[in-house]
Amino acid sequence: MSKRPRRAPTPEERKQCPERSRRLLLEAAMDEFSEKGFAGARVQDIADRAGLNKQLITYYFGGKEGLYRELGREWLRREATFNDPAVPFEELVVRYLREAFDDPRGIRLASWQALTGEVGDEPREDLSDMRRRQAAGELADDLDPAAVLLMCYAMVSAPATMPHAVRQIFGIEPDSPEFRERWEEQLRRIVRHLAA
Repeated sequence: MSKRPRRAPTPEERKQCPERSRRLLLEAAMDEFSEKGFAGARVQDIADRAGLNKQLITYYFGGKEGLYRELGREWLRREATFNDPAVPFEELVVRYLREAFDDPRGIRLASWQALTGEVGDEPREDLSDMRRRQAAGELADDLDPAAVLLMCYAMVSAPATMPHAVRQIFGIEPDSPEFRERWEEQLRRIVRHLAA
């Protein structure tokens, strides 16, 4: 079976902004990596999804691993826009939850990383903010800040990583407005109970 010849780009496509190409590749990569993990995602599939030549992945990101790492840097930039140490812990946890609800791909990608150990050389979690919050009374003295943080990760990620459990336990879809509202309210209550 012969391949279809590649069509010539239109004049408008020739002028395509490099930043737009980078953005299209990052979005396509987020889709592919969150669905298949690092090992399962193919460069050609990412390029096809973006509607671009796969060589652009090497050109802009140095290859598949560079593209994957750039998604991590993108997350850190986005996280910096809402992770404010000045807001109460309850509100901070809800901000993470809303991020997960608005785009569950990040949680799914993190789950792939955790389960497979893919391209993960992250430094150990800095617990200084959790300890500061504990000293300020936002967490009870008898709670381990590391355990609380892990529990919050689990509560935030559960709807994206275990949608079947949401359906079985709550009887509603995990992406429904009803579940989102109910889960956010319950998460707020749980976090309030952690205070001193």
